[in-house]
Amino acid sequence: MNVLEVREVGKTYGGVVALHDAELTVRAGSVHALLGENGAGKSTLIKVISGAVAPDRGTVSLSGRAVSFASTARAAASGVAVVSQELNLFPDLDVLSNLYPMREPKRGPFRDKRAMIAAAEPVFAELGLDVELDRPLGTLTLAQRQLVEIAKALLTRPRVLILDEPTSALDEASTARLLEILRALRERQVAVVFVSHILEEVMALCDEITVLRDGRTVLSGIARDELDIERVVAAMLGDKPELPDHAAPERSRADEGRGTLELRGVTVPGLLHDIDLTAAPGEVVGLAGLAGSGHTAILEVVAGLRKTSGGRVDLPDGRPVPHGLRAAIAAGVALVSGDRRRLGLLLDKPVWENMAQVRTVALGRDGLFIRPRRLRAAARKLLSTLHIHADSVDTACGLLSGGNQQKVVLAKWLAAEPTVLLLDDPTRGVDVGGKSEIHALLRSVATDSIVLLCSTDLDELAAVCDRVLVLYRGAVCATLTGSRINQHDLLHAMNTGAA
Repeated sequence: MNVLEVREVGKTYGGVVALHDAELTVRAGSVHALLGENGAGKSTLIKVISGAVAPDRGTVSLSGRAVSFASTARAAASGVAVVSQELNLFPDLDVLSNLYPMREPKRGPFRDKRAMIAAAEPVFAELGLDVELDRPLGTLTLAQRQLVEIAKALLTRPRVLILDEPTSALDEASTARLLEILRALRERQVAVVFVSHILEEVMALCDEITVLRDGRTVLSGIARDELDIERVVAAMLGDKPELPDHAAPERSRADEGRGTLELRGVTVPGLLHDIDLTAAPGEVVGLAGLAGSGHTAILEVVAGLRKTSGGRVDLPDGRPVPHGLRAAIAAGVALVSGDRRRLGLLLDKPVWENMAQVRTVALGRDGLFIRPRRLRAAARKLLSTLHIHADSVDTACGLLSGGNQQKVVLAKWLAAEPTVLLLDDPTRGVDVGGKSEIHALLRSVATDSIVLLCSTDLDELAAVCDRVLVLYRGAVCATLTGSRINQHDLLHAMNTGAA
């Protein structure tokens, strides 16, 4: 029996077509994969199904009856639950309150806490989530919060459960437990829509697969047994483009006189196994992989944040990487996070203060006393050099656009003149124009520094990198150069471990 049916759904934002006659049919007791690259229309389709967005045309039916939800609350009341990658939780409330937003069971005028706990405890046990229900949610780890979000959805006893990248923040044990629960939901005849970029996970778990590309359904409910990863990747991306080969930049004699960053046999139990990597000034080396594959762990090792059990890491001056982020920064290593709001910026402080945080405040290279006039002058120079659009260096960073905020993050690290620049998703949440400017900036920085780039944006790796090391289950499975740095080859290597 088909529980969910989407027929010829279209949605346009301004002049941009997000969905064009999209189709999706999900059976009771099945796990149905909804796949597509970023911008394919998956998120819009989920919002239409869950009542967050009204479609311009087309129909959504539950158990054969056409429905039109005015809100996500109406959809939830009808049995459609969504677990979003962006968690919809309240960190200042306790765990129990987060499980029942706007729908707490009542005993008279008061909430029935005993009933809430009685319903929550077996769900937590099923998920293997061992946390106190009266604990503030903000004190939980990201993986624990992800499981709370899943528990919140399961407590509604949904007919349709939509999981949007549910394992992105989970460790291996929690992921295995969640996948077992999905198998149990089959037996309860729940229709599960499973969105994931981990194709190996999809092929192991799902019954049918639907693929969106450019807002259109290009594969509709094909049985998993009839597909392999290569065909799924081809459906997601279209025909593989014939790209001109481009050689890695030639190193000058001046470059040859400068040292390289070298990793030899680096091992971190459970994360990295026998990693070799050499990176020289004048090139951008990309690191790619699925969540948990180890590519971001390489950045943490070079930044002094993670201890190794074997191997060595030598900086360009020949010294080993010191332990601890502060010591690594002093040795010339810069770690730039794409999470600028949480880790990168003081949003209520002016631009010049943010730019001074590493060189002046952390490293003390400008003397014992902070001289605002000198720092403002240095900040004005960086504004001009990096083409940062701000009214002045006294503008609060929180008032800048996302792209300009990310440039300020880069500026504060570049002011320290690092020899090794480590970038973790440096253009996350930045618009197309801002990305292009940041990419040009990274290419120019690479002439003087060694650059390692981790990115979830495969187009970014192709646009910026001279070579890309792909990691699979903690080991390098492929090194791509030239025209092989493209979405097809990257996705294939990331999901299969084959070059």
